[in-house]
Amino acid sequence: MLDAGGRFVLRRWELGDVEAVREAARDPYIPLITSVPPVYSEAEGAAFVRRQWDRAETGAGYSFAIADARSGRAVGQIGLWPGANGRASVGYWVAGSARGQGVASAALLAVSAWGLDELRIPRLELHVEPWNGGSWKAAERAGFEREGLLRSWMEVGGARRDMYVYAKITGTDR
Repeated sequence: MLDAGGRFVLRRWELGDVEAVREAARDPYIPLITSVPPVYSEAEGAAFVRRQWDRAETGAGYSFAIADARSGRAVGQIGLWPGANGRASVGYWVAGSARGQGVASAALLAVSAWGLDELRIPRLELHVEPWNGGSWKAAERAGFEREGLLRSWMEVGGARRDMYVYAKITGTDR
């Protein structure tokens, strides 16, 4: 478990966290860019949680539930996905009911400190659509720097989308 600013923790997903998955599945955007099921059922929610466990077991990456430190209720997800050449990707989502509370920036600070310091990954990257101001502002609050605009970078919902690329590297302020 990782402390995320005192108000939140990053922890292993639990089957009891399916309510956060249900809320995320109702969001029009989250299922387009994540493995959250676009149509929620109890079975799909449990399958999502099991996929998060499998990722760590197979070495594909680290997926954490972002949880309220007091209640333990999951309010989002953050993952760190190691790649080649000393880089790792970071991805995250926050359930609508928890937005505007600093969840994403707290989680980004925690996972980036862990990735850079403990795992010794020299470079963390994340991609955010330009319209998603809440997400890129959270990245900037967590010390990620915008490096540029990747035009037509990826397909989202059947359309090619531009993405800002952000990075945080070893030796930068956290």
